[in-house]
Order: sequence, then structure tokens, then C-alpha cells
Amino acid sequence: MTTTSPTLNPRVIALAHYAARAVLENVLARHGVTFQQSVTLRLAAVAERPVERQHLVDGVVDSLKIDAAEAHAVVDELIAAGALTPQQPSRVRITDAGRQLFETTSAETAPITARVYEGIPEEDLAVAGRVLSLVTERANGELTALTA
Repeated sequence: MTTTSPTLNPRVIALAHYAARAVLENVLARHGVTFQQSVTLRLAAVAERPVERQHLVDGVVDSLKIDAAEAHAVVDELIAAGALTPQQPSRVRITDAGRQLFETTSAETAPITARVYEGIPEEDLAVAGRVLSLVTERANGELTALTA
């Protein structure tokens, strides 16, 4: 019996996204963290220094395609949880507890990610990365046109 791979299309992309997200959300739930919070925390963690709150919110809006009010609420949740802390005048920084949370959840997901990608040739991953980046760029352009 021969199995053929489906052509890349919105459904294939969505199924891959939701399968991977479900794995991540399972790990995050053990730590009381939501997907939106993890995306926000990651942006603060990789910044390596305090960031303008609006810049952080803009990054969350761009990544998750949510409105700014919802992104501000996620930042507030992380501040209330002690993972982020405000800095004057309008900056926030990741706390030691927030960094530990980010590192812990990243460490727990790393071996799962490795198993998911295991055996996929580097060339295939490179092609998939280029194609998905182009799809993302074009979809973002369409979204901009629709909301303009």
C-alpha cells in the first residue's frame, strides 16, 4: 500500500499547528500558564532587558493576532503572577521567577519537539520553513488589507 502526503494547504497547516499547540498547552497547564502567557513571556525572556510595554504588546498582537486590549490583559496577568514586573516609566522586565518558568517549560517541551522532528531530513525542514514563512507573510498582508 502506498501512502501519499497531502499537498500543503490551510487544513494541513492548521492540523499541525493545533497538534503542536495541544502538546505545548499540556506542558504549560502543569505550570498554570496559558498559551497566550507563554508567548508573552517568551518575548520578554528573549529581550534580555526591560522592554517598552507597548512594544511587548505589539509583539503579542502580531504573533497571536489578538487585539491590544487582550494583549495588555495578558501582560497584567503575568505581572500579577510575578513573572513580569513594571519598570519606570513604561517598561516591563521578566523576573527571576518568570525566567525560571520560561526555562522550565522550554526544557520540558524540548525533548518532545525533538521527537516530533526526529528523522525529518534537514532539506525538508528548510523547504517547509521557507514555504510556511512565505504563507505567513502573504496571510499577514491579506489580514492588513482586510482590516485597513
